[in-house]
Amino acid sequence: MEENKNLKEIVIKIEGEKWEKALDKAFKKANAKAKIPGFRPGKAPKNIFIKNYGIESLYMDASNYCIEDAYNKMLEETKDLQVVAQPVLDIKSIDEKYIEYVFTITTKPEVKLGKYKGLNVKKEKVSVSKEEIEDAVNHMREHYKENIVKEGKVENGDIAIIDFEGFKDGVAFEGGKGENYSLEIGSNTFIPGFEEQLIGMKAGEEKDINVTFPEDYYAENLKGAPVVFKVKVNEVKEVKIPELDKEFFEDLGMDGIDTKEALEAQVKENIKAGKDAKAEDKYIEDLLDEIAKTTEIDIPYTMINDEQERMVEHFGEQLSMQGISLEQFYKYSNSNKEELKEKYKEGAERRIRNRLILEEIVKQENITVTEEEIDKKIDELATKYNMTKEEVKKEYGDNLDYIKFDLEVNKAFDIIKGKEM
Repeated sequence: MEENKNLKEIVIKIEGEKWEKALDKAFKKANAKAKIPGFRPGKAPKNIFIKNYGIESLYMDASNYCIEDAYNKMLEETKDLQVVAQPVLDIKSIDEKYIEYVFTITTKPEVKLGKYKGLNVKKEKVSVSKEEIEDAVNHMREHYKENIVKEGKVENGDIAIIDFEGFKDGVAFEGGKGENYSLEIGSNTFIPGFEEQLIGMKAGEEKDINVTFPEDYYAENLKGAPVVFKVKVNEVKEVKIPELDKEFFEDLGMDGIDTKEALEAQVKENIKAGKDAKAEDKYIEDLLDEIAKTTEIDIPYTMINDEQERMVEHFGEQLSMQGISLEQFYKYSNSNKEELKEKYKEGAERRIRNRLILEEIVKQENITVTEEEIDKKIDELATKYNMTKEEVKKEYGDNLDYIKFDLEVNKAFDIIKGKEM
């Protein structure tokens, strides 16, 4: 198959004294738990053990003991090849005299680069509307809102602190009770009709509220059922959204922002910066998609699989920051790892394709990066993340290949965009 032209099998044979020692080690481990009549565990001679269990019972452990040695030999044999995926290991043959491992390695695929200069791709122009600025400012004001106790009646938009208990046919139902619950009127958090009936009540007032559960409610016993909630209002709070005044600007703590005009100007700049970044990302994606149309690459499935694994691992790390494990995610979403990998397949293939295209452009354009450029980039990263240069170097590792590749790619993009280097 065409797909297999970048797959290469490397056979590594372990024999003689090394294999004998591995079998002896496996025998000692197995013999310690063996139950052989007439012998205590660990005391049976090797020939008696083999007569009872067979030498084949030692092969699995013995093969595990030799994997590291075989892996190192494989690395030595492939040191001059561009290996781009994790090797796939299997056992080709095994007996009491030797073991043969077969490593299937993936070499970098050939890239027949298409047109990558003078592309008819335009970058989207961005603008910021007055409505977007107003929405952003209002969102900031919402963040600093306060809930203040009021003496009057419950109104739409207020927060009612309530005790409640629900009854169906005069019997309290499970999950229908709460104490000192903060309910924002108009949030549509409760069953339709519930919040509206709280309007006009005062602190200390009690009331029976009649509502009907929706037909699509999750609890079977309550679907479409008429119920009565006995409710008491403990407290009423009014939501106060701050004005654009001196106190609000002080709370914001933004340097140089002390007027509405200054805040709106800063918000506009922030929104535009975000839109510019998204437009740039989209522009780069469009450029790479255009190049891909005339570029030929047969991406080996092993490269795609490795990228899928990395994407799943990254997703798992993001979940863990929220206190959720991948196992919990699979349970909640009624899915599994293979389904998640399949979801990432297209994105994984796209990532690999783009990376190979960029690497080929770097190669064809003879793009190089100097030590001075790398050092300058480290300075920029240190400033950006408030780290020392030494900390940045430690984070990226001794060879700094990621920084070097990033700089090469930036130069490649300058060429693609038609900029002078």
